[in-house]
Amino acid sequence: MTPTTSAAPLAPPPAGRSAGFAEALRQAVADGLLGEEQPVAGFLDTDGVRRSVAALHAAFDAVPGVPVLHTFAAKAASLVPVLRLLAACGMGCEVASPGELRLAVEAGFAPERIVLDSPAKTREELRLALALGVAVNADSLDELRRIGELRSPRSASVLGLRVNPQVGGGSIGAMSTATATSKFGVPLRDPGVREQVVDAFAQRGWLTRLHAHVGSQGCPPELIAEGIAETYRLAEEINEAVGVRRITGIDIGGGLPVNFTDDEDRPSFSDYVSALRAAAPGLFDGRYALVTEFGRSLLAKNGFIGARVEYTKDAGGRRIALTHAGAQVATRTVFMPDAWPLRIGAFDAEGLPRKGPLLAQDIAGPCCFAGDVVAHARELPELREGDFVALYDTGAYYFSTHWAYNSLPRPAVYGFVRDDADGGGVRFAPVRDAQSLDSVAAESGLDHADSLTALGTGLPAGRGDEDRNR
Repeated sequence: MTPTTSAAPLAPPPAGRSAGFAEALRQAVADGLLGEEQPVAGFLDTDGVRRSVAALHAAFDAVPGVPVLHTFAAKAASLVPVLRLLAACGMGCEVASPGELRLAVEAGFAPERIVLDSPAKTREELRLALALGVAVNADSLDELRRIGELRSPRSASVLGLRVNPQVGGGSIGAMSTATATSKFGVPLRDPGVREQVVDAFAQRGWLTRLHAHVGSQGCPPELIAEGIAETYRLAEEINEAVGVRRITGIDIGGGLPVNFTDDEDRPSFSDYVSALRAAAPGLFDGRYALVTEFGRSLLAKNGFIGARVEYTKDAGGRRIALTHAGAQVATRTVFMPDAWPLRIGAFDAEGLPRKGPLLAQDIAGPCCFAGDVVAHARELPELREGDFVALYDTGAYYFSTHWAYNSLPRPAVYGFVRDDADGGGVRFAPVRDAQSLDSVAAESGLDHADSLTALGTGLPAGRGDEDRNR
């Protein structure tokens, strides 16, 4: 299929953040970090991460006198070098599993700067957190009872209770955690539950924090602020009922949505603070220490995925570019394209922005199912075999949370910095090596290859084939 040239619009050159990413992609191709032998990789702008963290701190510092611990939601980029960078920037870490807790410790976060959230913590997980002195937010009244059984008076852990303010959902149901039937937290508007929460704090002098997280992508700042305001009012009610300042801190979660339509950070952290101050001005009077748990909004726009175009084909009047970036790295976009649209950049085989008339093209991935498409009928300069595409705004979740469909190996991830002042171009540092096929085989049970064939044969598990061949 040849693109029409009559009055066809030309693709504009990259601008803003995208221009920096274009420079990084070109250098990655030149350095061999992206090419035929390594056809997909993730890239993270380390200076961009630092700027985002600084913007978060500045937004809350604009209200003086309020102690705030900003934690990074580890699930958004569960990569030790990334977590260590964030720790160096003054962040704490929010974790939601034993694996994430281990990564946070390995990254160097002090225990008192780690917060453990999860709706299904085991006793062993709780024992470890309490022994380390990690803050824990119980997700239910039953978990509070379990913590009471396990805790030692010597534990340094700050202990809280997650509540669900039930203020409703945003435009993406799966990302809305304050709906009437959400699995998270104690549902405040259910009959009799609010009274149970007040009583739980009255009976437990060691319980000093409330936690709420309304949602993330698809939830506007005003909805999030409404849920936090309800949590603040509950804290006031509890302290009045108990007669002392039992609650001294409020964990307001994270969830600021990301703009996927252009390079701009919108809404900003300052916009969110303004929404919070309008909804709950008393939250910032200094009586409560605050904790935040931002993830996607800190990293998403600071990273991209680069992928090689392996083939192109035409089907039903549509051009299809088959690349190595599909559902294994862009799972949410593939299965919910309207909720998680990605901007796509088109580059030639040298990594330079491809120019020319625009052509509607599907950008498809390598996974073996028909829906593995990251962009449908996207107007781009015509892509060819050996070209590259960039998937923008993928610095959070995408390349760090790989889906092992078709046993596709995890891609390499690199951090980069632009040395404009020294004229040095772009420098890269490894974050995660590309997964080897040996590792794929090992994770797929290679060490136990004969265990099932030996079942029922009377032979030791793992010895079946060896003994039968004697």
